[in-house]
Amino acid sequence: MIDFSLTDEQRAIRDWVRTFVERELMPLENEILRREREGHVPGLTAEETKSLRELARKSDFWGVDTPEEYGGMGLDPISVALIETELGRTFASFRFGGSADNILFHANEEQKERYLLPTINGDRHSCFAITEPGAGSDAKAIRTRAVRDGDEWVINGEKTFITGGEQADFTMVFAVTDQEKGANGGVTCFLVDRDMGWTSEPIDTMGERRPASLVFQDVRVPHENILGEEGQGFALAMQWIGKGRYMLPARALGGCERLLGMAIDYSRTRETFGEPIAERQAIQWMIADSQTDVEALRLLVLHAAWQVSQGMDSRHAQSIAKLFGGVKANEIVDRVMQIHGGMGYTRELPIERWYRDLRLLRIFEGTDEIQRRTIARDLLKGHVKVGATLS
Repeated sequence: MIDFSLTDEQRAIRDWVRTFVERELMPLENEILRREREGHVPGLTAEETKSLRELARKSDFWGVDTPEEYGGMGLDPISVALIETELGRTFASFRFGGSADNILFHANEEQKERYLLPTINGDRHSCFAITEPGAGSDAKAIRTRAVRDGDEWVINGEKTFITGGEQADFTMVFAVTDQEKGANGGVTCFLVDRDMGWTSEPIDTMGERRPASLVFQDVRVPHENILGEEGQGFALAMQWIGKGRYMLPARALGGCERLLGMAIDYSRTRETFGEPIAERQAIQWMIADSQTDVEALRLLVLHAAWQVSQGMDSRHAQSIAKLFGGVKANEIVDRVMQIHGGMGYTRELPIERWYRDLRLLRIFEGTDEIQRRTIARDLLKGHVKVGATLS
């Protein structure tokens, strides 16, 4: 018998985050929408984010996925997925403090003191820089070069669509250090402080996220700033990318649940021709299809998280969850907008905001096409057997 129940701890964590979202984040939504209509930067302000993180920390909610030895909660992957789902119930993008990129834990002791610990404490801010103008989903095609000059490396190149690139004071940048070896053995990850010379420029998008382009022009980096081993950067990059791809559809799941609830409430009160539109079969089918998609997505996300918690190779399951989540989240928000009619299309309601934000899920951190390629390749090459996902 398969047990789909949550542990008492997981249930308590989920409920605490849901209460936090409802009490602290949702009340800010109207103000966020008002600021955006007036042309201000989308989302929470830096001051609001800091205040919310400090409030959560008073309840010992800090570093949800950070090991306890570094002052975090050290929660299991399923609990972290549940947290992402609850945070997804609001479009006010927020993450609890006290976390750091997983590959930073590969830093040596001196690097941990300079980069990892300050990041966990919130004193420093990082960004992961691998995507380039000509090397998006094909990470092996990166052109940024690092040439050794004595005890330093000179980096030249450009990165693009870098999340947090405008706010970061240091970056984990991937550069080719041995052209002949290619990705496997010829790419190295460097920890590069902003004051070493790289610059950033924000990229305007249709949603809240404002990634950045990073430019490296003769940026000199000490040899001691190599993260991990020289030439083994691509393996680190894949570890970063594969850490939590299921977290993206997990957050979308929360948004879909909230949106579906809005559609149900609206259909009960909006009347046409003398009765609520909830009585119309067309509306009922949209609601039924959306609920079916939500429950299927929930199982895909939790299954991928469960595999991670068991130490299994979860990349195939994560690709399935991300693909399904991206496609279905966009279908759900479209149905919800359709149910709301003209009101759903206005900027008075958050539906159009979610409409723009959820569209990104089909693009970043691996497009739908890349996920399909991964899934098909795994099957065709025999890496994964049909029907063997629970074995």
